[in-house]
Amino acid sequence: MASLKEIKGRIASVKSTRKITSAMKMVANSKLHHAQVAIQNMLPYETMLEHILKSFLAAEAEAQTIFDQERPVKRVALVVFSSNSSLCGGFNSNVIKLMQRTADAYIQELGQGSVEVWPIGRKVTEKARKLGYDVKCDKAPLVDHPNVHECIEIAMELGRKFAEGEIDRVEILYHHFKSAGSQVLTKKQFLPIDLESELERDHERDLTTNIVTKKAQDYLKKNRRKKAAKEGETAPLNDNFIVEPDMNTVLSLLLPKMAHLMLYTALLDSVASEHAARMVAMQTATDNADEMLRQLNLQYNKGRQQAITTELLDIVGGSQEN
Repeated sequence: MASLKEIKGRIASVKSTRKITSAMKMVANSKLHHAQVAIQNMLPYETMLEHILKSFLAAEAEAQTIFDQERPVKRVALVVFSSNSSLCGGFNSNVIKLMQRTADAYIQELGQGSVEVWPIGRKVTEKARKLGYDVKCDKAPLVDHPNVHECIEIAMELGRKFAEGEIDRVEILYHHFKSAGSQVLTKKQFLPIDLESELERDHERDLTTNIVTKKAQDYLKKNRRKKAAKEGETAPLNDNFIVEPDMNTVLSLLLPKMAHLMLYTALLDSVASEHAARMVAMQTATDNADEMLRQLNLQYNKGRQQAITTELLDIVGGSQEN
């Protein structure tokens, strides 16, 4: 059994660690709130753009541009989002494993040198280089400071390479942020743009709370549904569009904007998912520290009582001998 001094030292060490994990959880909680606000500010633009595209497609389903035409695949680009730092559970390892599976499948099918990786985040950049993949950029600062202009630059460069035939498909690998307690690892096609699947994808997000327990989330979701039912549906937008000069020309301008939005949305989702994963990991670490402190305090009290009992027995035995 450990001495009382050793147990006391362990208690002090666990308390110090608990202070760190608790502080990191609060920092992650604050950053998650800012990330949720950023997503919320982007949603009106996303909603309007998707509404216009859906209306155009419903009006003329045969409209096509170079960015939505399928062709034989010879070279693939993977845009992979991760974090710059650790202590966020399985957030980085999950997206890195998905990158490896996807890249290896394409290499096996198309041959060596058929895959290039566009990593956004220090963790995935380091791993991609270590695995020997063809890494095309290093955008780690973009994770700490999300910027729509840099996302547009990346999307334009990918679009140029796709239009010139240097790459035939682009896929995005990231965590889709649904709520503080749920982040879904996602792989979706970026180019050519599959408008049907993109416009019908899961848009569900909880941007109003940082609660991570499933029971609390279900309760809040149920109350929001009741509130939405009482308020009723909003009036539909006017879809009486006059398209000038023609549908294909307008779509050729809207589709790049859709591509820019897809990349920026993936970045915001990934950043929010990282902070949510770190908050959950630090909460778990804090809870484990609390449990360890409880056990160490119990062990310390037992050892202290045993030492007092031993001393009393020694005193009583000495008095009897005298």
